[in-house]
Amino acid sequence: MGGMDGGLKRLYLARPRGFCAGVVMAIEAVERWAEALREEGELVVYHEIVHNKTVVERLRAKGVHFVEDLAEVEALGQQRRLAGTLVFSAHGHPPQVRRQAAAMGLNILDATCPLVTKVHNEAKRYAREGYWILLVGDSADHQEVKGTYGEAPERTILVAVHTHVGKDPRLADPHTVEVPDPERVVVLTQTTLSVDDTLATLEILKRRFPKLVVPARKDLCYATQNRQEAVKRIAPRVQAFLVLTSPHSSNGMRLLELAQALTGRAYRLESVRDLQEAWLAGVESLGLTSAASTPDDLVQEVVVHLRARYPGLEVIEEGEWENIAFREPRPLSPEEVLKGV
Repeated sequence: MGGMDGGLKRLYLARPRGFCAGVVMAIEAVERWAEALREEGELVVYHEIVHNKTVVERLRAKGVHFVEDLAEVEALGQQRRLAGTLVFSAHGHPPQVRRQAAAMGLNILDATCPLVTKVHNEAKRYAREGYWILLVGDSADHQEVKGTYGEAPERTILVAVHTHVGKDPRLADPHTVEVPDPERVVVLTQTTLSVDDTLATLEILKRRFPKLVVPARKDLCYATQNRQEAVKRIAPRVQAFLVLTSPHSSNGMRLLELAQALTGRAYRLESVRDLQEAWLAGVESLGLTSAASTPDDLVQEVVVHLRARYPGLEVIEEGEWENIAFREPRPLSPEEVLKGV
């Protein structure tokens, strides 16, 4: 396809894109409880509820506070009237944080994605059974990795995805990682990794540890897989890809890497304000997708802008939407939290 003779002609919108069920559950829980507890005080969320600046800013405008350390809650309480309820973000958190929050007398609204909770439960079970856990992730600092690691730190070794070896020295190389007992070793993964890279990493680990246990249910979440599959379907038809994502969103950055690998021209933006005309030079067909934490109105603003810039632009919705919903969490008392840790 040429593209030098008249500008952009076709825009392929990936489906699914944007909010997954876990993100919808977490955001709706924060919005509902911020309103329900308004008379009691303001709501506090531990860590960004999801990794998206726009989402966080919109919730801040509704009086929600975000903290990265529980000490900040005490300091905030001296300045503001707080509701006494703390929300845990969708990414999951280690048990010591939950215990600390309970010790502070806080009620807890746990908005952890159920698919992340599943991995936490697997970590606890395999640690109890005496296994060494290889936890594959993209950074030791990612909140999801910290949460899962915290369930059994004495029996967990962090391992890099094979394409990211060396990017974080705290993550072992899957080709050379050692465990104290190669006869009892299991692999778990962060839920938001590249599907292809994760499967390749698991194959490396299987060759290294012939008795490696791989849980029957894949730890990669359905939304991560579906969004990557949508990019793969569109890529052969386009010359460039736009990916709306925060740089802190693991699933979004994996979409960007995949689109770049498949088209050679993938660009990250957080809103239409970031769009650069040079990105579309010589492009007749363009793909557009977004991370699982990106609001779809940001995608629609890009569509509106491109339609105005390129009259006659054909917009093609490609793929199917997901039909999955997660139940909203209920607040837990400090006593209930301590029972479950």
